[in-house]
This record gives sequence, C-alpha cells and structure tokens, in this order.
Amino acid sequence: MNNLLKGKKGIIFGALDENSIAWKVALKAKEQGAEFILSNAPVALRLGKINELAEACSTEVIPADATSIEDLEALFDKAMSKYGQLDFVLHSIGMSPNVRKNKAYTELNYDWFLKTLDISALSFHKVLQVAYQKDALKEWSSVVALTYIAAQRTFPGYNDMAEAKATLESIARSFGYHYGTKKKVRVNTISQSPTMTTAGSGVKGFDVFYDYADKLSPLGNASSDSCADFTIALFSDLTRMVTMQNLFHDGGFSSIGMTEAFMTE
Repeated sequence: MNNLLKGKKGIIFGALDENSIAWKVALKAKEQGAEFILSNAPVALRLGKINELAEACSTEVIPADATSIEDLEALFDKAMSKYGQLDFVLHSIGMSPNVRKNKAYTELNYDWFLKTLDISALSFHKVLQVAYQKDALKEWSSVVALTYIAAQRTFPGYNDMAEAKATLESIARSFGYHYGTKKKVRVNTISQSPTMTTAGSGVKGFDVFYDYADKLSPLGNASSDSCADFTIALFSDLTRMVTMQNLFHDGGFSSIGMTEAFMTE
C-alpha cells in the first residue's frame, strides 16, 4: 500500500545512523508521504549521521535533549510553527550509563540508574506531557515508543534497561488513557526482537541472545526494516482503535516456550 501517511506530520526521535530503527522509520515515513522533523540529543548529533538522513528526507534536524522540558517545549513550538498540529511521534530513545560502563546489575551506580530511567523512560512521559499541554497532536494521532521483552522476562545482560522499559510500557498505558479520553490520541509500544542497532549491540552478550532468539522464534528475528513497516502501520489510520498496547514484533519469540529444534540439539 502506498501513501499511508500522505498529509501527515510528525516528529521522529532517536535516529543516529543507518543501523537505527528510527532511521528506517524516517525513510519509510517519507516513502509513505509523511513530513516530519528529526530530533536527537545534541551529543548524539555529533556522533551520528542524522544530517545525512535529513537531506535524504528533505527535512530538518532540531536538537533536543528529551530529558529537558525546556528543550521539548522549544521543539514542539518549532514543529507546530512549521506544520500546525501533528499526527505522529516516534520515541526511539534509550541509554544506560551502567551498561555503557559495564557495571554489573548487582553493583549498580544508582546515580547512573536514575539517569537510565530519565533518558529511557521518563523522557517518554515528558514528550507526551509537553505534547498534551501544548495540544500539539490532532485527534486520532499516534504515538509509538520502542521497547523490549526484558520488561517482562529476565535477560541478565540487559541490566537496568529492563526496569526502564517496564516503566516505559507503563507510561504508554497510563498516558494512553488520559490522551485517548481527551483527544483520541493513541499511545502504544512496540516490543521488538533483538536488533543489531548501535544501542542494542552495546549490551553484554548481545550476539548470543540475538542468535538464541533467532533460533527460538518461528519466524526468526524481526528486522529493523520490518519494525519500521509495523511502526508506519501504527501511525496510519488503519490502526485507529489500537491504543495502550505493548505489541510484540518478534517473530513469535514472546509466545514460545521450547521448540523441537532446541530439544534435539
């Protein structure tokens, strides 16, 4: 299907380089007729290639630290000045200083833990609250955040990001109620397969559980391209009655206990 997002405007947070799911979403959104602003933290802009993506999508980059209310207010003001009310927002933001610095889960630095929660979860609430208070989203708009099954199950190498993702998913349900009641705005999370992104590959033992999930999932791991397709579907009018959901996009991994292939290995 073509032009699923024709005429729709939005903000895409978190594109860093071509390995980012947000990068893939931006390209697909452009392909489907959307216009949008790209945003990431100033430090990420220096490390990534987001300006190349902006050029490919004929758009602009507006730096914003998603943990800063002031930055988010400025971003939404600029976006609304350009587009009026918006139709979609993607939150693809996550980082753990404890993971970055190889701190074991049983030896967490709690100041860093709070930073993990602020960047990876509370930033989602801040994005939604700023949008809500500014009446930045049209009725039937769609907000999507990316998460992982470590919010429900234990993956030791995922560390304190597991708590952050659990909080993120809870925010989607809670804010989804309030935003849905007031403006029919949909809020969902996509629980994606382990994916070879810059952030994902930084998790200790990532390559091992990437292979494990790929073998266990009936369809194999979902790619970043297919995640982008699913995100576009959630942005579109085809999913108008889907909200407050954590949607597993993982090739069936979340529903599998054991497979014959594993039992015979």
